[in-house]
Amino acid sequence: MTTTAEPRRRRKGGGGERRMVPPAKFTSYYGRPVLKASPWEKEIPAYLFLGGLAAGSSLLGAGADLTGRPALRRASRITAFAGITVSFGALVKDLGRPERFANMLRVAKPSSPMSVGTWILTVYGPLAGAAAAAELPLPGVLGRLTRLLGRPAGLAAAAVAPAVASYTAVLLSDTATPTWHDAHRHLPFVFVGSAAAASGGMALVLAPLGETGPARRLAVGGAVLELAVERQMEQAMGLTAEPLHEGRPGQLMRASRALTAAGALGAMLGRRSRVLSAVSGAALVAGSACTRFGVFEAGQESARDPRYTVVPQRERLQRRG
Repeated sequence: MTTTAEPRRRRKGGGGERRMVPPAKFTSYYGRPVLKASPWEKEIPAYLFLGGLAAGSSLLGAGADLTGRPALRRASRITAFAGITVSFGALVKDLGRPERFANMLRVAKPSSPMSVGTWILTVYGPLAGAAAAAELPLPGVLGRLTRLLGRPAGLAAAAVAPAVASYTAVLLSDTATPTWHDAHRHLPFVFVGSAAAASGGMALVLAPLGETGPARRLAVGGAVLELAVERQMEQAMGLTAEPLHEGRPGQLMRASRALTAAGALGAMLGRRSRVLSAVSGAALVAGSACTRFGVFEAGQESARDPRYTVVPQRERLQRRG
């Protein structure tokens, strides 16, 4: 790592100062970054978003089942299964071959977020699938069996859902990527709030107006949590929050905040309007997707720029000294 010299200052008449050396510009040997950006492609933020959508939908489906809202239960269970299926497909596509996922099940390492996440998905996926199968018009014994297992499977999936919604934040922040790592105290809460907003929003789109009360409350609560904690996160991160405000990641994060805030407001005002509820729900789902893609791309940008690695390291050394 090389930098230009620190700016020297020379006193002028009247007590003023002027720079003798331009501000430091961080470069790396041979033009290479200090950190290697993650090799993950667009499939990974899609995997993050869809997993959160599935998790929140399982919680909503379990609540709808216990409170006698069959249409909301059906929409939520099917959303959960569809979300986790496509999420799993995105993960496998990123891995390259399906057997690589199976290979990760050979061991269980509590210290590895990837290993823990693999087992969480392995437990959650079949439960979400069994709950969704209970909503299908299957004939005979198979239909009776799936309906019998629907509630236990739905409740079990809901019990695992918080881990599904939050472990991906741990997966990102456990890396050396500056923006992801420095967000480790707040990012799980941002992702959980985002998942709640997305699942509540999807239910507003799919379920009849008369049954969407719980979905509306979940969506608004999740949106408030996401927006509030995201603001705290950026304030606590300092320099490494810059990529969240610049370039394409900044555009995605601004879109996320606008869509989430507008969706939450519309959800509160749309209790009697099917159209407003559906539009608000779609905005919440889109806002959640923008959050995941924005955080992902900001992390990649922070890994490519040596400044986000070197400056925080120097600041930490100065505080210790």
